[in-house]
Amino acid sequence: MKRVILTVAAFLTFFTFNQIEAQSQDNWSLEFRPGIDFATKDIADANLGTGFGYEATVAYRFMPHLSAYAGWSWNHFAVDQSFAGSDAGFEETGYTFGFQFRHPIDELDLNYLIRLGATYNHIEIENNDGDIIIDSKHGLGWQAEAGLDIPLSEKFSLLPSVRYRSLSRDIKIDNTNTSVELNYVSVGVGFSWSF
Repeated sequence: MKRVILTVAAFLTFFTFNQIEAQSQDNWSLEFRPGIDFATKDIADANLGTGFGYEATVAYRFMPHLSAYAGWSWNHFAVDQSFAGSDAGFEETGYTFGFQFRHPIDELDLNYLIRLGATYNHIEIENNDGDIIIDSKHGLGWQAEAGLDIPLSEKFSLLPSVRYRSLSRDIKIDNTNTSVELNYVSVGVGFSWSF
């Protein structure tokens, strides 16, 4: 009886995934996007300067040009001197989700890309030993992005883009709750695989 149930379950699983594959070919995509970040303002007395980071997302295309995406990101800003001490690191990590719109550009083998979404991130501040000394806890932020989708093949694309991100959180500086904003422009190139 166990063999019959396992055989039927295997057959149903194979049949279901075969149908999904037939109906949703190339509706899914994975993207890895490294980028360089330019802070638009300081956090307290910390001059964030230029940072770097990366993001990994998965997207599902549910209309011809519209997809929903979700992923995880990490961004790091090194600071020489601040309220957190010398050689501190300011990191933003967490989750990203939203919608992306891709549309062909007439007579070119390119698409333009627009993303609008939210983040559920937190700001961690690390001392020069790498210990977390301040954690803002997770909260909602937002992002907007524009770029190009440059096909390399049927399944792979390059996605150069410019993104603006904003996150407001409360952190404790010298036992005082302080509201801080991490706002930055990110310039990056994503690598996408459609399946």
